[in-house]
Amino acid sequence: MSVKLKVKLKQYPKFTLSEFLTKTSDFCLCIFVINENQKLIDQLKKIQKLKLPLDIIIADGGSTDGSTEESVLKSLNVRSLLTKTGPGKLSAQMRMAFHYALEQGYKGVITMDGNNKDDPKSLSLFIDALIHGKDHIQGSRFIPGGYHENTPLSRFLAVKCIHAPLISLASGFRYTDTTNGFRAYSSSFLSDPKLDVFRDIFIKYELHYYLAIQACKLGFKVCEVPTSRIYPSTGKVPTKISPLKGNFEVLMTLFKAVIGSYNP
Repeated sequence: MSVKLKVKLKQYPKFTLSEFLTKTSDFCLCIFVINENQKLIDQLKKIQKLKLPLDIIIADGGSTDGSTEESVLKSLNVRSLLTKTGPGKLSAQMRMAFHYALEQGYKGVITMDGNNKDDPKSLSLFIDALIHGKDHIQGSRFIPGGYHENTPLSRFLAVKCIHAPLISLASGFRYTDTTNGFRAYSSSFLSDPKLDVFRDIFIKYELHYYLAIQACKLGFKVCEVPTSRIYPSTGKVPTKISPLKGNFEVLMTLFKAVIGSYNP
């Protein structure tokens, strides 16, 4: 008598792939972008100067501003460009990037936004933490060695008074900067079947909160490393989150993550 085994398929959005370089490192840097224009170019130039043992992967949500032109990315040592064609926002881009990174055999994945707010000099700290066996590494502006400038007051208060305390309570680890997307994850953590990260339920900002909570609950090694984030002193705040509807959705997503709504 034959026995049928139930195999759970990965869920991630459809995307196109352009590869410019071969794999050279155990670790990759996934940069999430959508219409970041010159900010992305400036950020990649900073990273290029550091000459770090990292493969750079651009996870594009569908840019139309020319910032992800292949000739530009090639000149800045980008290894691969993933362009999402399926539905979803940031968490969908993350699932797309994680799927590719795991398929390529990377031992760890560092993530950051492509809006040039984060100082890439901290990348070496994430690499070192991954090498020393950490599984979820949260970048923080608010620990010794960290730095922030021109942070909108509403953002500062939301992180300090609501976001970080709730994520810390739910996880059992004292986080200080839980809205910061500058992070790193081990491949063993991302591929853990108990985590079940490849689900279509993750489409907007759910994964950031879910991963921070579950890393502790599942017994993985968690830490924070100091980072720097500088907002522009004038002009519009660089963010994809709208002031009213967007922030309300973020809060609702946070509460759902804290009470376990995204658990498998």
